[in-house]
Amino acid sequence: METIITDLKARIILDSRGDKTIEVEVFTKKSSGKFSAPSGASKGRFEAVSYPNGDVNKSLEEFKNLRKRLIGHDSLEQEIVDKELEEYDGTENFSKIGGNLAIAISIANAVAAANTLEIPLFRYIGGIFANKLPLPLGNVIGGGVHAINSTNFQEFLVIPQTKSFKEACFINATIHKRLKEKLKSNYPLGKGDEGAWCVALNDEEALKILREVVDEISKEYNVTIKIGLDIAATELYNEQKGLYIYRDKKLSREEHISYIIELAKKYDVYYIEDPVYEEDYEGFKQIFNELKDRLICGDDLFATNYKRIRDVANAIIIKPNQAGTLTRTIRAVEEARKRNMVLVTAHRSGETESNIISHIAIGIKSEIVKFGVVGGERISKLNEIIRLEEKYNLKPIRLFS
Repeated sequence: METIITDLKARIILDSRGDKTIEVEVFTKKSSGKFSAPSGASKGRFEAVSYPNGDVNKSLEEFKNLRKRLIGHDSLEQEIVDKELEEYDGTENFSKIGGNLAIAISIANAVAAANTLEIPLFRYIGGIFANKLPLPLGNVIGGGVHAINSTNFQEFLVIPQTKSFKEACFINATIHKRLKEKLKSNYPLGKGDEGAWCVALNDEEALKILREVVDEISKEYNVTIKIGLDIAATELYNEQKGLYIYRDKKLSREEHISYIIELAKKYDVYYIEDPVYEEDYEGFKQIFNELKDRLICGDDLFATNYKRIRDVANAIIIKPNQAGTLTRTIRAVEEARKRNMVLVTAHRSGETESNIISHIAIGIKSEIVKFGVVGGERISKLNEIIRLEEKYNLKPIRLFS
């Protein structure tokens, strides 16, 4: 059979932070597939371990045994391939082989299968019903662990509702440029891991400036543009003290929750990611109940893990390398869909030039993609969706008016 796996190769390459990561190629009798694993700076404790003891070389050693086990499998049997990875590893979080090796093999296998069948990966995953494009959620001001001398909140985001994905990408880029013009005359500027502007402002000051720029661009383009925040609250929370530690203040749990709700209402924030500590389901639910007309999104809370998904939010971040395999990723998607959650397929702060996540996002029918705005490793993903939009005449979903 043409879809039988005949060989696998693995190598260590660089990610966008200059750190080592792993890339895997899977070969069938007719074609091949390749995927390189990203890595996050803000990692939840419930996601797959990137590498055993943090050492990518140990994953490469484990690959030698995995290669022998996987040769001869049918690449079309994704669940069986992924089960082999789980059984060989023997842990819940891929701490033996590393989640990045697992996801690199898993997705490279799916790409090889799609290429062998000569169909795009998004159709291989989602079939003929994968026919809508997500909206791009762009990170334009960055802080937290992605930057220094910056905001407490990790990301200040924008999401336009337009007639084409391409137009939305261009609007996000325009906002990014306009912010530079507005900020550079008054503040020293830098760039964070994802290409967002880093500026020494407090969170409300940054939000106020973003609100002004978004309102300007909305009028110029005559489109609706929503604002979002990734609080990355776990990075602010001190478990021992039970406090949220900002650079300029310390807040109790109740004060922190009130502060987030107040900012959301004052600046009309539509999207709020990880507003509280990753184990605080009740805090999530409290914010969700107060802001039901917004998207309250769980990243570290859910960690793309179907076992952790609860009815405390109406949106979920999907990061395949958090799950460790494509099969586990899809199980998380299915669990989220049972709860009518909006899917936000996301990059990591340490990325590679691979654009495969774009196909996965469309294939699982994500409403939103969070791939950044600028930078080669970011635009590789955005530009791939622009190409797919043109080639297959796909249209973006309508998420809001």
